[in-house]
Amino acid sequence: MAEVKEEPVRESMMDKISEKFHGGDSSSSSDSDDDKKKKGSSSASSAAADMKAKIYRLFGRERPVHSVLGGGKPADLVLWRNKKISGGVLAGATAIWLLFEVMEYHLLTLLCHCLILSLAVLFLWSNASTFINKSPPNIPEVKIPENAAVNLALSLRYEINRGFTTLREIGHGRDLKKFLIVIAGLWLLSVLGSCCNFLTLFYIVFVVLYSVPVLYEKYEDKVDAYGEKAMIELKKYYAIFDEKCLSKIPKRPLKDKKH
Repeated sequence: MAEVKEEPVRESMMDKISEKFHGGDSSSSSDSDDDKKKKGSSSASSAAADMKAKIYRLFGRERPVHSVLGGGKPADLVLWRNKKISGGVLAGATAIWLLFEVMEYHLLTLLCHCLILSLAVLFLWSNASTFINKSPPNIPEVKIPENAAVNLALSLRYEINRGFTTLREIGHGRDLKKFLIVIAGLWLLSVLGSCCNFLTLFYIVFVVLYSVPVLYEKYEDKVDAYGEKAMIELKKYYAIFDEKCLSKIPKRPLKDKKH
């Protein structure tokens, strides 16, 4: 009887020992699986980051559209972060275009009528305030700060000088590619100018600049993919044009620099 009792005790002890070993193995295997999952997720995230870095972006930009536009309130306005303000600006520009283009209102006439109306209201309000026992209108003192005027003048001066420098370089025949781009741009402007007047052209440019960035930000992946294909095709055509035409143009010898 004693031998019969000892056998189940030994079997139960062996079962416990085997369970401990199997439990340790399962925990270690689960740990290894977790490590593999973590490594797999990290490698997947790194691969996704590499893919994002390799995605072609128009004009070689590396920053988001908001930061490219300068950030802050102007970028928020152009990208329609606040739809009420952006819509109000677009509606105001549309109203101005309708006044001058459709209703054939003149700028000087509009300014004079606005000033007449404003001065008449302020004059009557100031004189009637003594009779109706109300405070006169608080007219703020408007002055253009000197720093803002100087900075604006310096910015305009820099841009104008840069434009003159570019035209001078093109006139000297140093950059054929830039010459072709400028000629094509001026020809396109001349065609647009013959189709519409300056105000309509300005309004069209304003609407385009006010709508294209927000649409590009929304569909930038698709636009960049098409842009990459277009740039590849343009480079092919430019290489063919360079090989057949531009390379055959005789270049003048460079003059020795005088020391």
